[in-house]
Amino acid sequence: MNLPSLPDALASPGGWQLLLDALGEPAWLVDAASLRVLAVNAEALTLLGLDAPAVLGQDAAGLVATPEDMAYWDEARAPGGAGALLSDTVLVDAAGHLVQVTRAIRPLRAADGGDGTPQAYLVRLQDRSAAQQAADEREQLLAELQATLESTADGILVTDLAGRITAFNRRFAQIWGLPEQLLSTRQDDAVWDWMRRSVADPEGYSRRLAQISEATLLQASERITLHSGQVLERVTQPQNSRGRPCGRVWAFRDQTELVQAGRQIEALASTDTLTGLFNRRQMGEALTLAIRQARRSAGTLALLLLDLDRFKQINDSLGHEVGDRVLLDCADRLRGCLRQGDQVARVGGDQFALLVHEADEHGAETAARRALAAFIHPCTVDELHFTLTCSIGVALFPADGTDGDGLFRHAESAMQRAKQGGRACFRFHEAHRDADMRQRMRLDHAMRQALASQRFRLHYQPQIDLKTGRVTGAEALIRWRDPELGEVSPGQFIPVAEESGFIIAIGDWVLEAAVRQAARWRDEGWRMPVSVNVSALQFQQADFIDRVQGVLREHRLDGDLLELELTESILVHEADTALARLSQLSQLGVRLAIDDFGTGYSSLAYLKRFPIDRLKIDRSFVRGLPADESDGAIVRAMVQLAQALSMTVIAEGVETEPQRAFLLNLGCDEFQGFLYAPALDALSFETRVRPAGLRRRAAAPLRLVRR
Repeated sequence: MNLPSLPDALASPGGWQLLLDALGEPAWLVDAASLRVLAVNAEALTLLGLDAPAVLGQDAAGLVATPEDMAYWDEARAPGGAGALLSDTVLVDAAGHLVQVTRAIRPLRAADGGDGTPQAYLVRLQDRSAAQQAADEREQLLAELQATLESTADGILVTDLAGRITAFNRRFAQIWGLPEQLLSTRQDDAVWDWMRRSVADPEGYSRRLAQISEATLLQASERITLHSGQVLERVTQPQNSRGRPCGRVWAFRDQTELVQAGRQIEALASTDTLTGLFNRRQMGEALTLAIRQARRSAGTLALLLLDLDRFKQINDSLGHEVGDRVLLDCADRLRGCLRQGDQVARVGGDQFALLVHEADEHGAETAARRALAAFIHPCTVDELHFTLTCSIGVALFPADGTDGDGLFRHAESAMQRAKQGGRACFRFHEAHRDADMRQRMRLDHAMRQALASQRFRLHYQPQIDLKTGRVTGAEALIRWRDPELGEVSPGQFIPVAEESGFIIAIGDWVLEAAVRQAARWRDEGWRMPVSVNVSALQFQQADFIDRVQGVLREHRLDGDLLELELTESILVHEADTALARLSQLSQLGVRLAIDDFGTGYSSLAYLKRFPIDRLKIDRSFVRGLPADESDGAIVRAMVQLAQALSMTVIAEGVETEPQRAFLLNLGCDEFQGFLYAPALDALSFETRVRPAGLRRRAAAPLRLVRR
């Protein structure tokens, strides 16, 4: 800027003041000779926080005293003056605050040029505080955003609408294995190409990217697999600015471990961990699928359920580690006997299932025989050789069931029959067997309800001395009349009770009821011994002796008024333990009898050792007397055996006079049966048997309360 004449300007400073005021921004004029302020506008005074007298005449270097300004004014003192200056700087206002400004200094020269030396300097300021604050805030936001991006476990990529990369984090580069220079040099096309070449399906990947780029507002989430085996979850959503899409954010999460863990969980859920075979769940799914396919094609299939015989003995004697090795060996054998397409699973501890496709009864039998043959060769573990066998149950679709649960259930029942039939064999499902099982379940439930509701009762069958005709005792026999089932024979419900273990509760009830009745008769002056049947399971209970002793003590009954009738199986099961218990019972004074003698496994050695008082000849040997010579010979031998062992012998089921006479001639001591009387309720028994002088005038029926 050239001045028309500096002296004129100095002579009329108001003219320069008008010029400074018209600038609309902070400014002041500095005399080139003295470097002092000649004029200043209001904007500058506001910025500096000073009034005009404090500024006018002030040394120019004192207003903005940065090193750069000090150097500039030093140069201005030199001959020829200083040139222009434009830069960002700071000044300190009157309050001591730093103010960010852009400062511009222009030398002013005379209009005629003169020697070119500046006559004055125009200093202009632009307050940058707001802009700087905004810039600082933006920088802080960007720093926070970058820190956020870097702290996340996801790889983040931000692009504009044209696909140009505007931001990313290091995790993005790590996940994709991107070379550093591709990102640092902003080679966007190379980055996209690298990503495309890294995926297992480049064409599908490219098609999907094109679909996403065309749909600006699309949000998407999907998994992509890389050549390395990595599995990435890609989530993308649009980036908006002022309500309009301006780009897209991509998030990549490495889910390789998660996918692998899911596969492992799925494998654990569907595979037996020991053998690697299907487990029951997976076999159930395979069976359901096979049934669905068989329905469509009107085909058949077979389900074979295999249970290892006596496997518990291996675990108990050799340990579970050996047991596991045996199971692995069994799994290998079963794999070897499968046809192509058939399936095998371990569905329980020592149970396996075979699913045989397109198999009728003949095909199922062939498969079962192959499975049995697979176990012919001995099993060897740690130089120990032993033979394994298995029992197999077979169920056919659709004949034996139309769903997986039904086939499993029917194969299970058939396998149990194979076990009962001697093991190491196979059995097919038989519908009537299941009907019998359901009937037994209903009977078991009704039986438990009967005991709780006091529906059981006792009848007593007289026992008679063959020589004198005197009644010597009474056998207590349980009876049951159900509201729905009617009169239920003991022959029906006792086997069910023994199978389920409920015979223990029934036996306890019978024992207490019989002892209570015998005690009542004794209290009325009539000593009538009562016989009670004891099952093998009841006898084996640890507290059985205490139970007998407690019942006798509770009713103050002498032991000789109670006789326990035991089955022959009791004598051979843990003979030493049985002998100890029988001895304890004998010490209580309780009489002991062997019931149904001749139908079990009695041994003369056992009979000689045990404190047995009576032998009871089973009715099956009495029925044919006296005509059947074989029965006669057997009964004669039994009587002679009892006499040799100093035991009393009593025959059951005597119904005719010739039977009674034959037994009397053989030397049999006692009998019971319809010839004298059937089993009678307590009142009828008293009426029939009790001496007239001891009969009650008004005998109330005995009401038993279960404890």
